Amino acid sequence: MTEIQAVLCGYYGKGNGGDEALLVAMLEMLPPHVKPLVLSADPRATSKSYGVRSYDRMNSGAVIRALRESQVLILGGGSLIQDATSLRNSIYYGGLMGLAQQFGLQTIAIAQGIGPVSKPLTRWIAKRAFSNCTALSVRDTASAALLAQWGIGCELAPDPVWSMTATPVPEIAQIASPKIAVTLRSHPQLTNERLETLTTALVDLQAATGSHILLVPFQPTTDMNIAQQIQAELTDNSQIITLTNPKQLKGLFQGVDLAIGMRYHSLIMAAAEGAKCWAISYDPKVSKLMTEIDLPGWELADIPTDAAAITQAWQQHLTTGKALSPKSVQNLSQQSRVHKNLLTAAIAQIEMT
Repeated sequence: MTEIQAVLCGYYGKGNGGDEALLVAMLEMLPPHVKPLVLSADPRATSKSYGVRSYDRMNSGAVIRALRESQVLILGGGSLIQDATSLRNSIYYGGLMGLAQQFGLQTIAIAQGIGPVSKPLTRWIAKRAFSNCTALSVRDTASAALLAQWGIGCELAPDPVWSMTATPVPEIAQIASPKIAVTLRSHPQLTNERLETLTTALVDLQAATGSHILLVPFQPTTDMNIAQQIQAELTDNSQIITLTNPKQLKGLFQGVDLAIGMRYHSLIMAAAEGAKCWAISYDPKVSKLMTEIDLPGWELADIPTDAAAITQAWQQHLTTGKALSPKSVQNLSQQSRVHKNLLTAAIAQIEMT
């Protein structure tokens, strides 16, 4: 079988556990004869971690060289084209897809979370980029509905991280229950006042339940300060866990009793490994996930101002709440393999042309 080289692009090399998990999931999906070349913010670390060739995503010469060496560009998962934060990501990824198409590469977009796209320029970029894709899949119903409005067909399936292999973390497994994992991230709406309220609620929850609290900064450069602030108020029965291996990051949730998370992929990983979850949504993608798998939680802007009310809600969910059933997790994992099937079929079609 003829070897194909595919450029993989996404929010890789930024130290974000969720996006690194998407990269691992993408690499697991590739047929054996497809050779990946990953565009990364830290190509050396990416090459070392995953054993792949990697070029600097912001080095235009390296990016053009990667495209000229390859037959396929794969836009690999996540909310890459959106304008909630800035236009830069949409311009970058949309421009990269357009450039690849000009060079004659087939473009495949897998497991996309599209939007919000409130600005006319973002909508134009998104329509142009996705309408010219060889194959396209999305991870939520809102993204599928948006594409349908634009007359663009796609496959819909759960996020690929649902089916990513988890690696157990023995030192976490040895900790006595109850174990509570907390993944908060910096955000303008996570004000000092709200963080203090959440911290007080965690302190009280720990005192009431005797729990061991695991503070998990998914992107240490932005999340570590919050984790350190919280731990300073907790007892010794707590620790900050920093893992760079996405499979271990997912595996750490094995045996966790309650996961309190802002990070989208922390909630997927925790739910997939059988933890009860409580979401704090800072982004539409988290709100969509809450709706689609019926997760309890709050919008970040609507967190109760009374720490005691928060503690009570968490304690009740820890005591009487339910995790996703094993059957539901199995179904989500199986359904998420639609992305792999689509990718495999698209590459096979490319080989025939």
